[in-house]
Amino acid sequence: MSSRYGEVYGRWCSDPEGFWAEAAQAIHWYRQWDEVLDSSRPGFHRWFRGGVLNTCYNTLDRHVLGGRADQIAVIYDSPVTRVRKQITYRELRDEVARFAGVLVRYGVGRGDRVIIYMPMVPETIVAMLACARIGAIHSVVYGGFASNELATRINDAQPKIIVSASCGLEASRVIPYKPLLDGAIDLATAKPEHCIILQRPELEAPLVNGRDMGWAAVMAGSQPVDCVPVEATDPLYILYTSGTTGVPKGVVRDNGGHAVALAWSMKNIYGVDPGEVYWAASDLGWAVGHSYIVYAPLLHGCTTILYEGKPVGTPDPGAFWRVISQNQARVLFTAPTAFRAIKRDDPAGDYVGKYDLSCLRTLFLAGERCDPDTLVWAQERLRVPVIDHWWQTETGWPVGANCVGLGQFPVKPGSCTKPVPGYDVRILDDHGRELPAGQIGNIVIRLPLPPGCLPTLWNNDAGFQASYLSAYPGYYQTSDAGYRDEDGYLWVMSRTDDIINVAGHRLSTGGMEEVLASHPCVAECAVVGVADEIKGEIPIGLVVLRAGVDRAQEVIISELVGLVRERIGPVASFKIAAVVKRLPKTRSGKIVRGTIKRMADGAEYRIPATIDDPLTIEEIGEALAGLGYPRR
Repeated sequence: MSSRYGEVYGRWCSDPEGFWAEAAQAIHWYRQWDEVLDSSRPGFHRWFRGGVLNTCYNTLDRHVLGGRADQIAVIYDSPVTRVRKQITYRELRDEVARFAGVLVRYGVGRGDRVIIYMPMVPETIVAMLACARIGAIHSVVYGGFASNELATRINDAQPKIIVSASCGLEASRVIPYKPLLDGAIDLATAKPEHCIILQRPELEAPLVNGRDMGWAAVMAGSQPVDCVPVEATDPLYILYTSGTTGVPKGVVRDNGGHAVALAWSMKNIYGVDPGEVYWAASDLGWAVGHSYIVYAPLLHGCTTILYEGKPVGTPDPGAFWRVISQNQARVLFTAPTAFRAIKRDDPAGDYVGKYDLSCLRTLFLAGERCDPDTLVWAQERLRVPVIDHWWQTETGWPVGANCVGLGQFPVKPGSCTKPVPGYDVRILDDHGRELPAGQIGNIVIRLPLPPGCLPTLWNNDAGFQASYLSAYPGYYQTSDAGYRDEDGYLWVMSRTDDIINVAGHRLSTGGMEEVLASHPCVAECAVVGVADEIKGEIPIGLVVLRAGVDRAQEVIISELVGLVRERIGPVASFKIAAVVKRLPKTRSGKIVRGTIKRMADGAEYRIPATIDDPLTIEEIGEALAGLGYPRR
């Protein structure tokens, strides 16, 4: 099949508004938009202004009325509970309408916020879509975050209601959610009026009188409510992502552009047709879970898989292959870290041969750059195209991809192929000058961003401007570095700030440093992300103790690891730290974190000319060697 990419990308370039107006015909509108693109406020462009729709109607009601009522909408597959459940579009619509009625009964309306702190269960999807049904704004918080992280999100979103569960489950343990939720509410200055708690049979949680209500109790006798029409520019959800200061940024997603972009992406990028089974093996708390477990597949009329399990250990490295084969998934979308874990436990790929995977057409990887070895390993064993594509929480859908639906290009391991129609990607130097092919620079996107991308940050236009628009006027700053080769392929190589990617989770090293620095024995510290075979990157800490501290260093390090786990959560994967006499700094007092990272990764480095004392570099080298670095 020859690629139509050039023709489609050219059509977008020549008439972007006409391109997206045509794509918008796939969505049901109560009222047509007044203008496709509102450019009246540069940098804060809005798509389909004046248009009126409802996202829940487009994901559920439209399909029920259009002949898909009895098609499976969601397959819930939980190896940890040994439950597999199929939910039709009609069943999901009815459950969502009833839970929307619960929210309305307790005072939630259009524009109100609802925080969802839930595990990978169907009720999480129900809660998300119920908010969309009544025009409320949901904010899903990953269940692995600790109380103080949840509290910051409560304070920023100021939810009227929090929806949670008694626990989350992993292969070998039960994770109580309710103590974390109670602790977060105690810490937060903004208090929710009510909490709705899904009691799971593995652990029942005590409820707070007057505030907490059980899911089953509130759903008993609840009356369904209809979809509420909302403006295309109204927020659908807020999704918090790490900021460079450690303070989370509330990425806003609107209703209109989001629905148009995601519906377009399913066929044109992923090559999926309505009625087919699509699996994004991610978590509902992340951008991938929002976009490609819930909204995009349901907008497109697909069957989506909700998997409560791991790539290994639930029960073995064949877990993914079992899910694909049993559920006849056509496309798998996951993070490279999942495949590195599978490869670690089953290097020869023996488990692949135990299942019939003839249904699988394509594997997509994203969340971090996939190393070529892992991509080739997957390609050789699955014998399907393995597509590494690139996007961000902020964009909400792919920026660079091998658009399978337009006719696939040859795969170049390590490259995300080419910019997706809608994105004008450029490579600039630090002075804003465009760089030629082959030269690494700052990856930026020429404004306006396409539909589906963030229009701003929640209640923080100034922060949006400062974080994304100020460095290169007229462009969105991705904070990623890379280059474009002679064939026009895009290579995304690294982050340009201190956000590290741990198994696809973007985390701030600055936030971790803040936690370490709070320990009474620590005078100063540095956290850097270093390469890791399984997780892509992991954080390591270097700490300088206060004068006069005579406690055992091993005890202090253990306390620091526990502190990060408590305040940020296990997702940080912070387990390695060392005590050093001093940190290498420039004369202006800046810690040379980039140099430390290169040393730990075994990469070539130069001692910065502005270093205050070159001997500190030698001392850091000795400390890293004691931790087992560099590793190649």
